[in-house]
Amino acid sequence: MTGTVLVTYGSTNGSTAQIAESIAEVLRKDGLTVDVVPARSVDSVAPYEAVVAGAGLYAGRWQKDARRFLRRHRRALAERPLWLFSSGPLDASASERDIPPVPGVKRAMVALDARDHVTLGGCLEEGAKGWVARMILRNGKGGDFRDFAAIEAWAARVADEMRYM
Repeated sequence: MTGTVLVTYGSTNGSTAQIAESIAEVLRKDGLTVDVVPARSVDSVAPYEAVVAGAGLYAGRWQKDARRFLRRHRRALAERPLWLFSSGPLDASASERDIPPVPGVKRAMVALDARDHVTLGGCLEEGAKGWVARMILRNGKGGDFRDFAAIEAWAARVADEMRYM
């Protein structure tokens, strides 16, 4: 693969954006040209040879900007290699086992012929936006459960696949 890769994300409080940046860093180390753009800011995927898209999970659904991104660009996404990631469990479960995509993401995977999906640990810390987030934190359920070694390992597998396209 010689073209540019888009890594895009839907993030409310910034932790999924940090995951996207980590994925992009691994792809760049593998020699790929990568743009990292918030899902709400992507006007077109036409300049990109491949796409990695992800979002934080909220109440069992992808963050709204990422859902809109998939809908808005569905035709173009179906024509290029696509990988998806979700970030969300606020516990160690994502590090302990594979967690299948939530139903809406599973439907998108099938419709867009996505090559892979991974569910990664989430992060919710003091200062998070939204009353639900504040309630979760008040109940002691927050924390940072992102496993950057696992994130980098998944990104390395994606880079390997891209190398042979």
